[in-house]
Amino acid sequence: MDVNRPEQINTAVDTAIATFGRIDVLVNNAGRGLVGAIEEASDAEARTVFDVNVFGLLAVTREVLPHMRTQRSGLVINLSSVGGFVAWAGWGIYSATKFALEGLSEAMRLELAPLGISVVAVEPGPFRTDFLDGSSLHTAEKQIADYAASGGAARAWATDNNQAQAGDPRKAAEIIVGLAGRDDVPERIQLGANAVDSVAAKLEQTSRDLESWRDIALSADFTA
Repeated sequence: MDVNRPEQINTAVDTAIATFGRIDVLVNNAGRGLVGAIEEASDAEARTVFDVNVFGLLAVTREVLPHMRTQRSGLVINLSSVGGFVAWAGWGIYSATKFALEGLSEAMRLELAPLGISVVAVEPGPFRTDFLDGSSLHTAEKQIADYAASGGAARAWATDNNQAQAGDPRKAAEIIVGLAGRDDVPERIQLGANAVDSVAAKLEQTSRDLESWRDIALSADFTA
């Protein structure tokens, strides 16, 4: 279905309920990418990515959650990305959509847990799918020479690594499907060494910054 077409979402959910009687798991997997420096991305190019990755996800989720709330059970699996936790030059618009998804997932987890519904954000690194193909990944039309070493390098990386990514999609799919049978679903889970290493490095950097700037950060409150 096209997640930007409400009538298709309604039909898909109604068909699932009519066929199986219930929906136990929702996997929000629809997504597209955009590579290019922030300044290079047009408003239209950015909105297109947000329409699918954020607003499309919201539309599908809103249609399914009433059924899960009635059941007082269910699992929502939101396909995020390591780019939803760590941003890189040239991937800012895409990462912004996935950062948004991460925030939505965290809040949904808190809102839905009392209703018996679990939520997890899945953060894959580069997997050998068609994501880097033109059908999924779009390139900002505008190019600015000053970004050749950053946004330009990201464009080159996407071309050079298409169908050469380290992640095995079959193994990732098995892990994702396996989440449905667990009672200890995490808030987020990384998939692949790239994701694990990148998230670990960011957590370390964030921890260092927090400690280095702790006194200044705490000084912002009213004094007793």
